Amino acid sequence: MRVRVKNAGLVAAAVGAAALAVAVPAEAVPAEVVPAEVVPAEVVAPEADVAYHGHTALWQGRLGVWLTPQNHGPADVSDATVRLRTSAPLADGQELPDRCLRGGQRVVLCSTGGIGAGGWSEELALDLRLKGSPSEVTVRIDTVWNGGAQDRNTANNRHKVLTLETGDLYAF
Repeated sequence: MRVRVKNAGLVAAAVGAAALAVAVPAEAVPAEVVPAEVVPAEVVAPEADVAYHGHTALWQGRLGVWLTPQNHGPADVSDATVRLRTSAPLADGQELPDRCLRGGQRVVLCSTGGIGAGGWSEELALDLRLKGSPSEVTVRIDTVWNGGAQDRNTANNRHKVLTLETGDLYAF
């Protein structure tokens, strides 16, 4: 029996199928063999460890949040998004830093900017007005997006800070 090959890609597929047939049982060989150049390689996300350090304060219906993003590495982070959620609703008409926006009645989202491995980003300072004048506010801080990097240690970028209306600083 004589077979003519019209396409070099078919040759690669046939050789690949023959190699599979030798290495694995016939029932494990797929019905269609796709040339290797068509199958995308597995994408592995770089690993980075984003952390947040800072403090909060509450006074006269205002919540101050100061935080500095850090990256323990090993890879750089091109940008990340930190989410701040408050137990009390925010007042309307907030003036936020340029790299922040409202994400709901109790949510603010901010860009960290790029953070090099082993480095720090610029401090974020927020002066948030609250609806009413609560005697305490719980602030939850976490990462929503890590710039495509994977973070296996989320304990240092998830914080829950109970902040009392004393004007004192509550560190995280």
